[in-house]
Amino acid sequence: VSDKPASIAGRDPLNANQVENATRNYRCRAESLLAIDESVGRVVDALRSAGELRNTLIIYTSDNGFFHGEHRIVTGKNRVYEEAVRVPLLMRGPGVPKGVSVRDLSINADLAPTIADAADAEPGLAEDGVSLLPFAAEPQRAHGRELLIEQYSPDGEDGEPTGTEYQAVRTSRYKYVANATGEIELYDLRTDPYELTNLHANAAYAEVESALSARLS
Repeated sequence: VSDKPASIAGRDPLNANQVENATRNYRCRAESLLAIDESVGRVVDALRSAGELRNTLIIYTSDNGFFHGEHRIVTGKNRVYEEAVRVPLLMRGPGVPKGVSVRDLSINADLAPTIADAADAEPGLAEDGVSLLPFAAEPQRAHGRELLIEQYSPDGEDGEPTGTEYQAVRTSRYKYVANATGEIELYDLRTDPYELTNLHANAAYAEVESALSARLS
């Protein structure tokens, strides 16, 4: 972790007790999903019984991920790494073809426009995201989306240090991070999906880093 910001590089390796606790927490969280699955099943059954299933858009997602020892982080959610910022998104219903997987990026700001689109409603406020229904209709099309990721945490939370702040841009391949401390991170997610190697100042990625820095600004 020597190429990471000081708040990560300064962490000691996890000891056996921390690894055991992180593993147990992960397994307990996975086990708790059974109750969610059963609840979703009851909702779907009720919609089917009422004759409304074909006319209902179901969106299944989460607000954030969580750390269970990755990057020496035993717990928490406020970091920029994929374990925290990447979440599942499943949709079923009108306008969503069966069995389709869309590789384009999406973000939680897309949910409200998607719901408004499905309901044929006209939002009264300007929307930050876009409807995902056109993406589902053309899953093979690459739109080249770039997403902004921000974190402002003046107070410590879930074991995080005070002031975990950053701004980042995430593309389908790269993540460029400007930390409030001035430390920079760059990851090629195609070759390094676990973000183990910070490519900042790597001459081979200088052009990429420059472009992403300008885009983030």
